[in-house]
Amino acid sequence: MPDALEPSDSLVAFALRLDEPLSFWGGLDLETGGIIDAHHPQHGRSIAGTVLVSPGIRGSTSSPSVLAEAIRNGVGPVAVVLPQHDSGAVAASTVVEELYGLIVPIIVTRHDQFSSLATGDEIAIDIWARRIHLVRPGRWL
Repeated sequence: MPDALEPSDSLVAFALRLDEPLSFWGGLDLETGGIIDAHHPQHGRSIAGTVLVSPGIRGSTSSPSVLAEAIRNGVGPVAVVLPQHDSGAVAASTVVEELYGLIVPIIVTRHDQFSSLATGDEIAIDIWARRIHLVRPGRWL
């Protein structure tokens, strides 16, 4: 991610859809971005560089700090898409923007739009408007 973003900036990345919420504390490898929770359906997958499509974030108040650290280390998602507001995800995004100048949008979508997103979909995100657009459906992961 560049140091300075212009208001017209957008990003395009592939989605990784989680079947259930992930607890980042103990569930994510901070060196690789790999999901290490052996009981999570996406165990072994990496969130690094993806648009993370998740039904929520599980865990205590430590999960946002772990997500923020993954983003700072360059192994976190480039954006997070949720079906409802999650204060932990917003906290992680705010911290990395304030401390490190990194922009990782948290986008809350309508239920029908959230339900239509799948792993491997190519998604474009307007960083400043916090809007998403499906570029191309696919299943590359």
